[in-house]
Amino acid sequence: MSSRQPVDRAGDQDGGDYRNEARGAELIAYGGGSSGFSIRGKEEGVAGMKRLYGITTAMVTPFDEQEQIDLQRVEQLTEFLIGKGVHCLFPLGTTGEMIRLTVAERKAIAETIVKTAAGRVTVYIHAGTTTLADTIELARHAHAIEADGIGVVTPIFLGANADELEQYYVTVSASIPDDFPMYLYNIPQCASNDLPTAVAERVQQRCANVVGIKYSYPDFLRTNEYLAINDGQFSVMQGADRLLLPALAMGCDGVISGVSCVYPEPFVAVYNAYQRNDLDEARRLQRIAIRYCEVLRSGSNMSYFKEALKLRGIDVGFMRAPQLDLPEAEVLELKRQLAELPMLG
Repeated sequence: MSSRQPVDRAGDQDGGDYRNEARGAELIAYGGGSSGFSIRGKEEGVAGMKRLYGITTAMVTPFDEQEQIDLQRVEQLTEFLIGKGVHCLFPLGTTGEMIRLTVAERKAIAETIVKTAAGRVTVYIHAGTTTLADTIELARHAHAIEADGIGVVTPIFLGANADELEQYYVTVSASIPDDFPMYLYNIPQCASNDLPTAVAERVQQRCANVVGIKYSYPDFLRTNEYLAINDGQFSVMQGADRLLLPALAMGCDGVISGVSCVYPEPFVAVYNAYQRNDLDEARRLQRIAIRYCEVLRSGSNMSYFKEALKLRGIDVGFMRAPQLDLPEAEVLELKRQLAELPMLG
């Protein structure tokens, strides 16, 4: 906790005020339909390259009181998540406050997570930055430290047209080996650039190592288009935590979830129930997962994640300016709301 006041941003990483747009899809999780679910998740993809699947956790970045990265806390968080049964780790993305980190800091965090995980779970390092040169440097570094793959967000803030988006990804792909897998990452509500299906498809056709996409906007029509790329062999990971179960039903391989960095249990439980084809249980658990998303604001302010982890006994430190830590009154309210939720595991 700190005397600094938090920035309260409208919307969240799940796509802002998405409820009307995604309502139909969300009904699946609440009991709409009892058949048509197909299990598609698989770890090995084209040419043996590891793909993301299941509950892939987008990790927060721990900072100490001087706002310096805290690698000991990174180790602790990594062990916590592996112990809770998540399938993959995805550090240094939006949840990881990527744009507030230097290249050197990102390398140090990536090295720490890969070393700590030690092959127990799949680790994809998010390498996207504000410049092509830095993105390539981080992509090559991820390969050098033997991460399992990388994710790369679209160019951010400044607009990029279709040709520019395509060439950006082709250039990054060409900077790493053909057998080192890469996921595209589309989060238009934060990046200010959308990745059209046609562009993603052209990139996949030109780049042997582009095996999938993280899509963090709750548009299931677009999701379905992505799923059709490469004759249905293109891995699609949903980035909207609340839509895990309906995304699995559509054929997505899983979710890249920020909320699961704090409470992995409900998300792992949903995925496991789905794999058992226990759909009634999966729907029940999905409702619980959604409640956790709501209390934790779905990533609209990472301080909620960090304070909730502290309440669980996992001290991941503080925010880095301009983001501020939650004031004590909000932490107490967060504690109250979390205490009302069912605990799993």
